[in-house]
Amino acid sequence: MKNSTWRDRIDLPLYVAKWLFLASLVAVLAGSASALLLFALDWASKTRTAHRELIWLLPVAGFGVGWLYLHFGREVEAGNNLLIDEIHDPAKVIPLRMAPLILGGTVISHLFGASVGREGTAVQMGGALADQLTGAFKLGPDDRRLILMAGISAGFASVFGTPLAGAIFALEVLAVGRLRHDAILPCVIAAVVADQVALLWGAHHIHYAIPFVPAISAWGIAAMVIAGAIFGVTGRAFAAATHTLGGGMKKCLRYAPLRPFVGGAVVAAAVWYLGADRYIGLGLPVIVDAFQQPLAPYDFAAKMVLTIVSLGSGFKGGEVTPLFYIGATLGNALAPLLHMPLALMAGIGLVAVFAGAANTPIASTLMAIELFGAEIGIYAAIACVVSYLFSGCAGIYRAQRVGAAKHRHGSHETDPP
Repeated sequence: MKNSTWRDRIDLPLYVAKWLFLASLVAVLAGSASALLLFALDWASKTRTAHRELIWLLPVAGFGVGWLYLHFGREVEAGNNLLIDEIHDPAKVIPLRMAPLILGGTVISHLFGASVGREGTAVQMGGALADQLTGAFKLGPDDRRLILMAGISAGFASVFGTPLAGAIFALEVLAVGRLRHDAILPCVIAAVVADQVALLWGAHHIHYAIPFVPAISAWGIAAMVIAGAIFGVTGRAFAAATHTLGGGMKKCLRYAPLRPFVGGAVVAAAVWYLGADRYIGLGLPVIVDAFQQPLAPYDFAAKMVLTIVSLGSGFKGGEVTPLFYIGATLGNALAPLLHMPLALMAGIGLVAVFAGAANTPIASTLMAIELFGAEIGIYAAIACVVSYLFSGCAGIYRAQRVGAAKHRHGSHETDPP
């Protein structure tokens, strides 16, 4: 390795100072947007719970959001996939209207009862707001990639309160088997500062308690491998079903606003006539219950179905919080079968299904440590890695590329959805 020159010694402090400033600016924007999102979703969830009859307006709400995107949001409809594509192949600055469109669409989806998440909204707002700095500071393609990744990190970290997971998520989500280390400084700074900004605005995050984590044992490791495989297959099925339904509806219903109208009618009927209220919205109370008491073994499947219908038909929000719900309730169901503590399995399921569906085992392991404590780290790492291996290459993000095979005999080609 060559010795550093005087130019290197000058360039490095300038580089660090530059990205401390830009990443912090991104963090202020994204953290503030996430705080606004969390406040709005809290209001929407409480309003929907107090007025159950609002569910019958879900088809109309879906039609309205679909109409808005058809006429004003075609350029940004790809959402998270657009951000990933722009990082891989920079073309043009993402329109600022992505932020208000996804914010409004998500709040409407939750207000009237769709089963969607929130991470997609936070990430898209963070990315869109960050990209506005491209022109303001005349950033080139390489710097633009980094600032978009910083926006993703900031949005993810601030909406979940997990800065380490948020930082690594943006590095890991772009390509299966590859990490973008060149963006590690802006992503870490953006994630940490954005999380603090959201907290300063008064945003709160739910804390999940795992009172007992058993010592590492042969059976504990075996249980994590078994559970991880189940979680990975579940994540794979979720991603495949969502993509398949979305593609099928586009073929059957050419007029885009009709897709969420039909999907909304299906969800509304299920909620009203089958009493499926616990499977819509974010489902945070059910996730908390999964750590405290045995739940119905079919809860994860019911949530999967309504989320697949909601997202596949075009409702806005995200996949991650529903995946947390699916994973936590599935872990809850597996706990007695694997003779493992209920709260531990709920926590492992929460992160491991997401790890498989998003192909982000490292970020998911860090999320487990941030949410539940360092004691869960080894169990979470085993389950998340096994889930990642069993989930295939095609995940919830279509624009995610395959940088390397997941295992020695794996294919570099993406699996069909």
